[in-house]
Amino acid sequence: MCIPNFLTPFHMFGQVFMAVEVPHYCNTNWIDAIDSNLTEKEKLNLTIPKHADGSYEECRMYTPVSEDIDSIRDYGINSTENCKEGWVYPTDPKPTLLTEFNLVCDRKDLNDFGQSIYMGGLLAGALVFGPISDRIGSRNMILLTMLIMGSFGVGTAFSPNYYVYIALRFLVGSSFAGASNVTVSEWVGPSYRHLAQIITHLANALGQMAIAGLGYGLRNWRWLQIAGSAPMFLLFFYIWVLPQSARWLVTKGRTEEAKNLLRKAASVNKRTVPEEMLDQLAAEKKVKSGNILDLARKPHLRKMTLVMLWVWFVDSMVYYGLSLHVGDFGVDIYLTQLIFGAVELPSRFSCIFLLEWIGRKKCQALWLLLGGVMCLIIPIIPKGWPVAVTVLAVIGKSALAASFTTSYVYSAELFPTVVRQTSLGLCSMATRVAGIISPLIGLLDKYHPAVPMVIFGTTAVIGGLLCFLLPEMRGKELQDGTGNDSQVRGDSVSTFF
Repeated sequence: MCIPNFLTPFHMFGQVFMAVEVPHYCNTNWIDAIDSNLTEKEKLNLTIPKHADGSYEECRMYTPVSEDIDSIRDYGINSTENCKEGWVYPTDPKPTLLTEFNLVCDRKDLNDFGQSIYMGGLLAGALVFGPISDRIGSRNMILLTMLIMGSFGVGTAFSPNYYVYIALRFLVGSSFAGASNVTVSEWVGPSYRHLAQIITHLANALGQMAIAGLGYGLRNWRWLQIAGSAPMFLLFFYIWVLPQSARWLVTKGRTEEAKNLLRKAASVNKRTVPEEMLDQLAAEKKVKSGNILDLARKPHLRKMTLVMLWVWFVDSMVYYGLSLHVGDFGVDIYLTQLIFGAVELPSRFSCIFLLEWIGRKKCQALWLLLGGVMCLIIPIIPKGWPVAVTVLAVIGKSALAASFTTSYVYSAELFPTVVRQTSLGLCSMATRVAGIISPLIGLLDKYHPAVPMVIFGTTAVIGGLLCFLLPEMRGKELQDGTGNDSQVRGDSVSTFF
């Protein structure tokens, strides 16, 4: 699972490097019909207004006139209007989303809206693929979503316009819900469960660092899209090597298949499993199937579900709110992305020890509180201190990354096996709703620069406080059922690990 986790960050953050802000101004070729011998500088001086600092305005031009060139030179043009014939990008010869689809001026918000639509795909996938995964198993769902991600990811590079681009991105986003790490949690026992999840998240952080190098080396957005998507096809061999969850097979009554997988796992690890221990699986009754209504009916599940929905919502909204605006902190975007990915390594790695040392609940709460406080401090830093703002953003993002890692480990332990995929699908749905909202919150800075960070910080602090309502799961066995029989099968399956 580390390999796909290394590849998936591209789809989440790659657009940041496909729409990097570049200088631009209105296309004013209308003046060529009056005098085609003007130099570029003369042409700009006669047709583009200037800011107070002497730079050309990006989104306004002088209204075209039919007068002769001498009259224009002598008297100028008094009226201005928005760009009518597109824009010119003098310093960027490589095609990007911004330059090819003109995502500037009155079309600038389309970039954030496009990212929100992509997150909408993640929401749709959470609604569809979560419950389906409970039925067909995480292995089959992972294989299917990897195929979807690779196919539509490469197809996106051939988009003829921005609307086709965001439609294909929606389909790519929908596949994320099926690329779950639940299999990792279900294949190991309590003492290694958090370690397995964290290792896959470290691979995700490395993937974020790789995006900085890939985006720096490939400035053509179509080649960048292909380079970030095509490697998924190299994982076709997962059909033969990716195992189904033995725990899931047991809950579905497919005990013999589970036994064979447990024997194979033992063989790979140079261990043996006593047959009398395997026979214990066949002697137990099948756990009653659970459904989404159990999460609402049973008080303890309802409380855990509501709190974890908010935690995942905040994790996503603040994490992506910081990640998708790496160019707004005043430091080089490629360097910032590299740092953003690098700081996640120690923060996620520290969870290996902290989750066992102080427990899941305290870790979840403290990470959210730290990230929220950083976001609340950022608005009070003077604008002339970009390094200080970047440092605070880095600390906040690393805290939210650790919180995300803790959420995956914690949630997989809180919910019983029979509703685990469904509950995680709901949590994923909350994450995707937050992902849709997060880019839109960034647009609120036009009213006041502090608004987005205040929203991010406040919601994170509330999430941290709510975590103290949850039970501690450190060292406890996974539950399989939602009632009194919930521990029966969990204890016996975990014995094998």
